Amino acid sequence: MRQHRRTLRLLGSLLLVAMAASVTGAAPAPAASPTPLDRVIPAPASVTPGGSPYRITRGTHIRVDGSRETRGVGEYLAKILRPSTGYRLPVTAQGAGGIRLRLAEGPFGAEGYRLDSGRGGVTITAAKPAGLFHGVQTLRQLLPAAVEKNTVQPGPWLVAGGTITDTPRYGWRGAMLDVSRHFFTVEQVKRYIDQLALYKINKLHLHLSDDQGWRIAIDSWPRLATYGGSTEVGGGPGGFYTKADYREIVRYASSRYLEVVPEIDMPGHTNAALASYADLNCDGVAPPLYTGTEVGFSSLCAGKDITYDFVDDVIRELAALTPGRYLHIGGDEAHSTSHEDYVKFMDRVQPIVAKYGKTVVGWHQLTGATPAKGALAQYWGLDGTSAEEKARVVKAAQNGTGLILSPADRVYLDMKYTKETPLGLSWAGYVEVKRSYDWDPGAYLPGVPGGAVRGVEAPMWSETLENSEHVEFMAFPRLPGVAELGWSSAASHDWERYKGRLAAQAERWDALGIEWYRSPQVPWGSGGR
Repeated sequence: MRQHRRTLRLLGSLLLVAMAASVTGAAPAPAASPTPLDRVIPAPASVTPGGSPYRITRGTHIRVDGSRETRGVGEYLAKILRPSTGYRLPVTAQGAGGIRLRLAEGPFGAEGYRLDSGRGGVTITAAKPAGLFHGVQTLRQLLPAAVEKNTVQPGPWLVAGGTITDTPRYGWRGAMLDVSRHFFTVEQVKRYIDQLALYKINKLHLHLSDDQGWRIAIDSWPRLATYGGSTEVGGGPGGFYTKADYREIVRYASSRYLEVVPEIDMPGHTNAALASYADLNCDGVAPPLYTGTEVGFSSLCAGKDITYDFVDDVIRELAALTPGRYLHIGGDEAHSTSHEDYVKFMDRVQPIVAKYGKTVVGWHQLTGATPAKGALAQYWGLDGTSAEEKARVVKAAQNGTGLILSPADRVYLDMKYTKETPLGLSWAGYVEVKRSYDWDPGAYLPGVPGGAVRGVEAPMWSETLENSEHVEFMAFPRLPGVAELGWSSAASHDWERYKGRLAAQAERWDALGIEWYRSPQVPWGSGGR
């Protein structure tokens, strides 16, 4: 009799559901399905789907080994998951199952990982902590976009079953932020770092000095920051980072496995320094501070000894603050420096960088001088750059100079998408999403040895960008594509497949509060605003 009553109640419930659907015209909601393993950006090296999904529940633990680095990655993951799931998700070295982060020998290199998912749990394995961190970014993208929100969401929190094995194509996957034309606070830089980390970017290039502002405190030349940093494009108040501020940016970037590459641009783009100290000028007269956007009019005085005392002091102090391997010395658009003086300047400055334990990075005009052994040249030319200039870069690469590719008409994130774009510049042309993605770094400069290409970098110049919303609008949706060019194999690059994966990211950007451009080239669907 009890079984009969239960059957009647069940039939009644089903009848009520059917009646409600007929009244509203709506079908019952389909069961949630997990994000397929191959829908993430950057595209993984190998995906083998199969088996039951794992479901994060109130009882899930994040299990780590005894290392400080692994626990740090576990705490980072827990901090992301706790607000949206509402679960405790303790990070522990005890027990089995749940989400496991483990360091182990394997074919992962410095940044690769393997993610195994099934009914019993998710395990991310890597040889180095950076690999675990990158594996966590993949796990984030396999969970519903609502996982990024700061309030409790309904779930369910499913991770598709199967295995991802992943290693990057290039070791340099960078993004540059120009804090000189407009100043960005420590918190604004941190926000951008978090957005870069989601797509496995591993270098943050900070453009710390230019004509419009000097942004890092140098104790031996204090007016560089206090005076040279006192304005910005348009005449705003500018700003600068104290040494403590800069250390905090470096620390935060390191916690997201990004290496900070500081840039002091020279001998051109130096008006802020020349305005701060008259002796740095050949005529001994300091120019006024500059708040416009023209380029090529300023130059350090290559013939004065004080110039090299100045450079030595700045590099010494900046190198001491920077644990990373690289220091960028600019070198672009030095139109007010003669070729002879440019070569003389670079011949004297590059050994100073080496003296303080750093490797030289310069814009590709450095190849017009003699790049130091081990130096990297950052190519920012266009498809239409002269054959002579390209040949000089190719020859340097053939002679051992490594290349970072940042073609302006492909990956300069401050270029307008179309003529209607309210922000950005257009001197390199209009750069829509497909154009920024649809090229191969390994084949971009014919004649360059394959091993000479160290990676890609997406610069963000800030002549027209004043806040985080402006930066995000210009970065998204192009930044993930540049990240994929740096991480994923050339064979995986396919615009038709990529644009569908990109469209699926919009809901995540909304959940994170990221401003973004709704490119008509991408089938966003109803999920994106």
